[in-house]
Amino acid sequence: MRDFTREEEVAVVAFLTSVAILIVLVAPIPWYAKRRPVGTPLTWGEALLAATYVFLILFWLYGVVPHQWLDWADNELNWRPDRILIGPGGEYWTTFPITISYQVIRDVAAVIIYGIALVGNVWFWIYWQNRGQRAEAEPSRSTFGRPLVKEG
Repeated sequence: MRDFTREEEVAVVAFLTSVAILIVLVAPIPWYAKRRPVGTPLTWGEALLAATYVFLILFWLYGVVPHQWLDWADNELNWRPDRILIGPGGEYWTTFPITISYQVIRDVAAVIIYGIALVGNVWFWIYWQNRGQRAEAEPSRSTFGRPLVKEG
């Protein structure tokens, strides 16, 4: 196992810290979605605060986290186009006429980060929009645990 230099440790810590801050920013959303009644009108101040908070999350999600990944991969991991992973002169050689550099792997990882961000973004909006429907769908139960059904 190789030892990391101080710069490499800083880049790893910067990327992991950006992911941790994103988790801290997103974690209160399900709690607040359960707490806020459906159909409650927003005041001007609440709308401004919510819009600013969502903008911060989206800026962090689509801007800071991918930047920290690309910065770490470019500088400390040295995933450059001249470092070949698969192909002639690379670490793994195949008989197929294909060349894959470390920069391609770096870019695919960035696309995966953006894809996870997009799926999470859509999931949270669906979660927020459907927050009142989950409570109505569950039938009431008797003391024995059986669902109660009205006759007639």
